[in-house]
Amino acid sequence: MIAANLLKVALKAMNNNKMRCFLTMLGVIIGVGAVIAMLAIGQGSKNSIKAQISEMGSNMIMIFPGSENRGGVRQSASDMQTLKPADYEALSREAQGILYMTPTVNGSGQWIYGNNNYPSQAQGVNTQYLDIRQRTVSEGEMFTEEDVRNAAKVCVLGKTLVENLFPDGTDPIGKVVRFGKIPMTVIGVLDEKGYNTMGQDQDDLALVPYTTVMKRVLASDYLQGIQASAVDENRTQETISEITDILRDQHRLREDQDSDFTIRSMQELAEMISSTSSMMTVLLAAVAGISLLVGGIGIMNIMIVSVTERTREIGLRMSIGATGRDIMMQFLIEAVILSVTGGILGILIGALATWMISIFANWPVAISTTSVVLSFAVCTIIGIVFGFYPAAKASRLDPIEAIRYE
Repeated sequence: MIAANLLKVALKAMNNNKMRCFLTMLGVIIGVGAVIAMLAIGQGSKNSIKAQISEMGSNMIMIFPGSENRGGVRQSASDMQTLKPADYEALSREAQGILYMTPTVNGSGQWIYGNNNYPSQAQGVNTQYLDIRQRTVSEGEMFTEEDVRNAAKVCVLGKTLVENLFPDGTDPIGKVVRFGKIPMTVIGVLDEKGYNTMGQDQDDLALVPYTTVMKRVLASDYLQGIQASAVDENRTQETISEITDILRDQHRLREDQDSDFTIRSMQELAEMISSTSSMMTVLLAAVAGISLLVGGIGIMNIMIVSVTERTREIGLRMSIGATGRDIMMQFLIEAVILSVTGGILGILIGALATWMISIFANWPVAISTTSVVLSFAVCTIIGIVFGFYPAAKASRLDPIEAIRYE
């Protein structure tokens, strides 16, 4: 038999059992659809996280007080007071690899305007914070270096605070709000960012000169952290080493002493999150892939039943000249058609499910070409692997015994 005849016979046999063929393909359809959807969710989440990290600046460096593990006891950075304004000044003078830098101190409390109030933070920074975090002021202006030196009682509000303190749409610029008992003049409104992948509202903040938070809110003389941007992303690790040397010298630490500060970069964070996201994606795909295995077993089962039902037909074909190889190819073609057709339908179902997840659940998704090609290849392999045994069984039948089979 030529290939065209084998294909024609296979399609005719499948056409005689449409419902059984569809139910056989269903396992493959569900498996491929699940794999496509799971990989799309995983890839979409990874892309979203990378985009947000990129927005914050992949060359961003964060310095926290306290070591991660000091004296065998893990301590909270908030309990440590090892970063001082003098450290910030030393880095400003000596660090050549830093482009922008700001001290950070945060105070939590209630923001109040008239009868409206909202719990949030007063985030103490300097004027370079906007450059580091790649944000802009949409209304009004940012406070100045003079405001920082004078610990001025001014603030720049995020959209969430504006909406809660001024629900009637009043222009907040120039209005005096209170943070606890401290009056502050609103001089600007930040651009809107919305929620990040972690579910945090990036507009729920108010920027205040860090000196104002230190003196008027916290009454402290230490910093809770320092944020900086490296001159070049490729020099981030070099800049971290430079910062480490300057701070260790500033804190008069001996070579055998651990650093009393911790430095993290966005590159490290991006690698960690990407690794975790990839692991979760593989786990989800593996769980979904079990459906493909079940679908393959279903194909094998139906093909064995088909061989049994068509034993006399096989005997007749062999008696008129069909070889064992022809019979094997006939049943292999049927198995591959079932598997590949199920795979194509599964890809379409997976794409539809991904689109629905994006629209109704509002999750970030991204269907990669690799996942589609891989799913299609796996379907073909499943058809061959799980169809081989029934096909081989059919090819080994004795023609005379097959014709006599009842």
